[in-house]
Amino acid sequence: MTSHMRIERDFLGERHIPGDAYWGIHTARAVENFPISGTAISAMPELIRGFAFVKKAAAQANFEFGILDRERCAAICAACELLIAGRFQDQFIVDVIQGGAGTSTNMNVNEVLANLALEHLWQEKGRYDLLHPNDHVNASQSTNDTYPTAVRLGLWMGIGRLLDAMRVARQAFERKAEEFDSILKIGRTQLQDAVPMTLGQEFSAYAVMLEEDEARLREARALIQEINMGATAVGTGINAPPGYADLVCELIAKESGVPVKKARNLVEATQDTGAFVQLSGVLKRVATKLSKTCNDLRLLSSGPQAGFGDIRLPARQAGSSIMPGKVNPVIPEVVNQVAFEVIGNDLTVTMASEAGQLQLNAFEPIIGWSLFKSIDHLANACLTLASHCVDGIEANVELLARRVRESATFATALNPLIGYERAALIAKTAVANGVSIDQVALELGILTKEQLDAVLIPNRLSN
Repeated sequence: MTSHMRIERDFLGERHIPGDAYWGIHTARAVENFPISGTAISAMPELIRGFAFVKKAAAQANFEFGILDRERCAAICAACELLIAGRFQDQFIVDVIQGGAGTSTNMNVNEVLANLALEHLWQEKGRYDLLHPNDHVNASQSTNDTYPTAVRLGLWMGIGRLLDAMRVARQAFERKAEEFDSILKIGRTQLQDAVPMTLGQEFSAYAVMLEEDEARLREARALIQEINMGATAVGTGINAPPGYADLVCELIAKESGVPVKKARNLVEATQDTGAFVQLSGVLKRVATKLSKTCNDLRLLSSGPQAGFGDIRLPARQAGSSIMPGKVNPVIPEVVNQVAFEVIGNDLTVTMASEAGQLQLNAFEPIIGWSLFKSIDHLANACLTLASHCVDGIEANVELLARRVRESATFATALNPLIGYERAALIAKTAVANGVSIDQVALELGILTKEQLDAVLIPNRLSN
């Protein structure tokens, strides 16, 4: 418990603020107004870092244009560095779901930075007559350009983590594809036996699916590099000096390392959320394909006695409170659930983007929250899938080999050697009598054992 309170005022009145809090009256009002999810914006640390880069660049630009003096600029920049380093996350307390197009988040950041800067100047928190959240930290800015810019910076950084995680998952599948390269199995279409293939080919496909989505994600990432910083309220740049937009965008790129560029038309960029919709669609694509892969892993490992049983997943935990020895595919299941969430988040982003009106979209808070969740959870899901599941998958080699020899689909591979009619006869006889293809071929004198063994070479059956 704090030992004292301070009084802060705005044009609506005054509030008592805990003396040790770095946030202020605007943040306090937002906490009162939006008790929605119980999740604070501190749950999006990359958004906070994005804001810190934005505010630092703005302070530097304002100094260059004579709007901030050197002392205040240095203090604000020092405060921003603390946030960039990940400190004071507990001071960002407004709910992730909020009205006001992100104003509450922007003011939470402004107040925390103002009070950190005041401490840097050896002043007490709340001495806004010396350094003000609006007049100094937010100089030449509006929520309408700082918020979407910070969101884009944070998403760009988050996508980097997701790409790394997808690469880890892809490489896990690639290793298994190489390990299983010579193991024959029966491929299936529409859950019915189709033709022989290798287990390595099956796992290679999962790796390629991820690789393709990595490329799509990089394309979507490039779209969010265009920012509207300097647009201020609606894109006209009101209250910002001429040349400010160009300089502040250059400084953001320099400070953050994110290759942002100023939007060609700031009025358009302030209201257009199309890049977020595009990104969300790609995340949905990643989730959908990842979920399909996990469906396959669950199906291929089903059993172990009464299912497919092609592979064995690593046992992670007891599967039942009543059935002894039961082990469930819990890792693919949790990835499936992440995918369901991401698909739902995509619908939220779509609806919020469509709901924009005139010069601003007021619903970017829910857009940002949905995208950050999708990115974070997908990244965690990819890492979990790789380390807790794919790395430990084993092939049921004996079962797969027996199925290939017994399967009627093996007859398809005999077509080039003996022709369709005799291959069909072998297949029909094998199914009718419940015996293997090679046994029927031998008994009917159509093929010799040497000929059959030659056909069963993996690279002949699977190419």
